[in-house]
Amino acid sequence: MKSLAIIVTHPIQYYIPVYQQLAKACKLKVFYTWGEQGAALKYDPDFKKHIQWDLPLLDGYPFEFLENTAKDPGSHHYKGIINPQLVENIKTFKPDAILIYGWAYQSHLAVMQYFKGKIPVWFRGDSNLLDETSRLRKILRKLFLTWVYQHIDLSFYVGNANKAYYQAFGLNETKLVFAPHAVDNERFSIDQGRSAEQIRTELGIMRHEILVLFAGKFESKKNPLLLLKAFSEITLDHTHLLFTGNGELEAQLKESAQLHHEKDKLQKVHFMDFRNQSLMPAVYQACDLFCLPSQGPGETWGLAINEAMAAGKAILVSDKVGCAQDLIIKKKNGDIFTSGDLTDLKNKLKFLCTNRESLFAMGQISKEIIQNWTFKHQVNVLIKTLND
Repeated sequence: MKSLAIIVTHPIQYYIPVYQQLAKACKLKVFYTWGEQGAALKYDPDFKKHIQWDLPLLDGYPFEFLENTAKDPGSHHYKGIINPQLVENIKTFKPDAILIYGWAYQSHLAVMQYFKGKIPVWFRGDSNLLDETSRLRKILRKLFLTWVYQHIDLSFYVGNANKAYYQAFGLNETKLVFAPHAVDNERFSIDQGRSAEQIRTELGIMRHEILVLFAGKFESKKNPLLLLKAFSEITLDHTHLLFTGNGELEAQLKESAQLHHEKDKLQKVHFMDFRNQSLMPAVYQACDLFCLPSQGPGETWGLAINEAMAAGKAILVSDKVGCAQDLIIKKKNGDIFTSGDLTDLKNKLKFLCTNRESLFAMGQISKEIIQNWTFKHQVNVLIKTLND
């Protein structure tokens, strides 16, 4: 049985099932570079609250927390991850390959440089080229990232926009392997009808009415204010909008929603605080249409789309959402609007929300599409590559 070392900053809920499945198919060790504090309850500046995921993140696979000697430890900057023992600990483990999540940390880049040519160095990230940048910035980024990716042997891309990104910085087809971005489809698809109906009842939403959902951080990158403005400026009978989450735009969103309520007593806007992972399937299942109106920069994929699709929901996203070209088939399971274009969003939101039955049919297509985007597929690709 071959061995695989994984280098990642901290336990991330979307990756744990991959590690658990890998541990059954190879000799695995996950090296957490943030240190033990990376797994603890911590303040999330985007959600504006302390977050502790309610799913087990350290069960079912071998791992090691490395000492992080950074003065300001964390994944928010390059010098926040410094692990003097990382290279030696990897050498002691003697892996047949190393999979690194993210290069923008001192230790991670050092591992890429040290092991290149000694052990196959694999890479996993979800960046894309959807954000607009100046010509000078493009040139500088190309020079730097072309140098960075010279230190890897293979990159496992998550979708088409991510693949185009790697190709732009010098990786050809021989160095690119598709391993789909995934969530726990089963957990989000298990029937939560009773809990979903309770959510709708508590919000005062009748069975025949349509619920549009935004779930995530209330931040500029995700542009929830545009969705609220679009909803407020169109006439949608028996339609509600729910914002689930917290963040820096919360007060502004609630103030704007209150002004809307004063003008229109029929179209309702609701708010629900951040819900942990175990509660989110019911939230998705309570809605009819999920909308992610992101403007970026940095909306690399949008895994909430995977979750909503696994829950069987129609989708409306902006063209700045990394997964749009992979997961959304226009007029089949939802639609894509031009980021920041209020008129385009209004038109597509109004069209989608004219009929609840059509949204249900789109949701069933979403569920079919997402069946191919699984942890099992991702793990099978990794194990096949390791054994080849």
